[in-house]
Amino acid sequence: MTNASNPHEGSTLDGLLEADGTLAEAEAAAVKRVLAWQISQTMADAQLSKAEMARRMHTSRAALDRLLDPDNPSVTLLTLQKAAAALGKRLKVELVGAAS
Repeated sequence: MTNASNPHEGSTLDGLLEADGTLAEAEAAAVKRVLAWQISQTMADAQLSKAEMARRMHTSRAALDRLLDPDNPSVTLLTLQKAAAALGKRLKVELVGAAS
């Protein structure tokens, strides 16, 4: 997809990833990074240690480290729910229309 007004402008990154078949994986990785950052920031704001957070989640410190690792894409909705509850938050997941 090119722009007629600028012959040097190429396709979008989303278009490239979609053509490559890796768009869904890239989007999932981006969502995981944002969630890990939000949880980490909320913990810092509340001055909550990893040990205390793990205790509140009824999980191990290693499991919490995996959740907070932005490069580890493996996370379950249950783990996210436990993290949200431990921080006095709630998890909201929704399906939205596909981008055009």
